[in-house]
Amino acid sequence: MDDRVKEAISIANARGISVGEVTRPEIDRMTGNDAVHQGIALQVPPYNYQHPSELLDKILSRGQKPLLVALDGITDPRNLGAIIRSVAAFGGQGVIVPQRRSVGVTASAWKTSAGAASRIPVALAANLNATIKEFQKRGVFVIGLDGGGDMSLPTFKLGNEPLLLVIGSEGKGLSRLVQENCDAILSIPIAKETESLNAGIAASVALYEVAKARLK
Repeated sequence: MDDRVKEAISIANARGISVGEVTRPEIDRMTGNDAVHQGIALQVPPYNYQHPSELLDKILSRGQKPLLVALDGITDPRNLGAIIRSVAAFGGQGVIVPQRRSVGVTASAWKTSAGAASRIPVALAANLNATIKEFQKRGVFVIGLDGGGDMSLPTFKLGNEPLLLVIGSEGKGLSRLVQENCDAILSIPIAKETESLNAGIAASVALYEVAKARLK
């Protein structure tokens, strides 16, 4: 048993959390295929998703300028975790995922976020297009990222307005309806030899550009 596991057990005992010892196959079964447990696991309640409207309400009530990321058709939990981490790094306040055909907050997503998932809320949208329209009515400018965008991200004048960035999957990009509902569709310029960026990297680049523009 290494020192990190001993420390975790000590913390659990100090907080009155029961600890059990199981075999390696058993902990593999308990944690699922997408988790890298490193020999220790914690049973927790299901993730408590927020509602998109309530998330926006909280941001505005704190006097913050909204900067949110919505995912369209992304199913890899590691991409979600990376995006949550980037949202935290560049001053964003939350992530929105659709209720259907989308990744949720799994153990793998939590691990990839490197702890950011404990600070950055994830909201669950019953209908992503309806959420986009509602946010627009409340003054949020919606930018979709797509390889076939009308303008490149660096040339677009990013203001200081409330923003929702919508990221599509690496394979299919943004869905048709989502593209139609966005206020602008932007692309990230990359070398011709590279077909596309994965969702996590694309989100990081876009968030950096927004953060840089807001510092001016």
